[in-house]
Amino acid sequence: MPFLRAATRAELREAPAGRYASGEGFVHFCAGEDLWGVLLWGRPDGEAIAQLVASLKLEIEPTTPPHGSLVDASRLAGVDATAFTTLARYVETSQAGLAARVTRLALVRPSGMEGALVSGFFDVLPRPYPVAVYEDRREALRWLACPDPASLDDELGAVLTTLSETSPVVAQLRGLLDGDRALGIGDAAHALALSERTLQRRLKEAGTTFQDEVAAARLRAAQRLLLDSDASLTHIALEVGCASLQHFSALFRRHFGEAPSAWRARHRR
Repeated sequence: MPFLRAATRAELREAPAGRYASGEGFVHFCAGEDLWGVLLWGRPDGEAIAQLVASLKLEIEPTTPPHGSLVDASRLAGVDATAFTTLARYVETSQAGLAARVTRLALVRPSGMEGALVSGFFDVLPRPYPVAVYEDRREALRWLACPDPASLDDELGAVLTTLSETSPVVAQLRGLLDGDRALGIGDAAHALALSERTLQRRLKEAGTTFQDEVAAARLRAAQRLLLDSDASLTHIALEVGCASLQHFSALFRRHFGEAPSAWRARHRR
């Protein structure tokens, strides 16, 4: 099972296997050409689900092989009416593409009223593929014929825990920095409609700093380049914004406990 790593939607389209795109309350991932999926948590609003739908459309492009799909809604805390309508409209208007590209869907439901609403989604909409409802993600992965359901379940759980526990401001800042690692704190605060001082305070409350988030964005970009290219370490260091290979190597070792070359070799193997 591939090592799942964060990506932009463009990167997910270009080389989906082993990548995921995320937004407020959702993750859209591709574990391999035969398995895609969605993780949901909290109470994503209409705007967040519109972003998810834009990413979901990658699954029904003509070049995407037929595949199984997992929707894990076990951590949903509520269902926004606008979000429900946006998702329902996508399913209704994409029947042909869904029928051609998705072989079957496993739905992991939350408890309580949210679970009843999620389970009943396909009772009020056409089912373009077989649907099975589960309360356990690992069982759902087994039904989807995942070759290693335990490993993928553990990895999805780690991704879900990390992202769901991140404050909204930190998550938004990370999205900005993934798009522009040279962004200064003033421009970032302006983009988030905050004062610079408020942004610094919010980051401190979340246990991080702007400098830490810039470094983390550089490392995320470096991981993608290490895995997806044969570029030299010096080229990668300069590409992600480090002043030198020595600076890059020290930063990488401090965060991951090994040299970038060793990390690349281990994950590629």
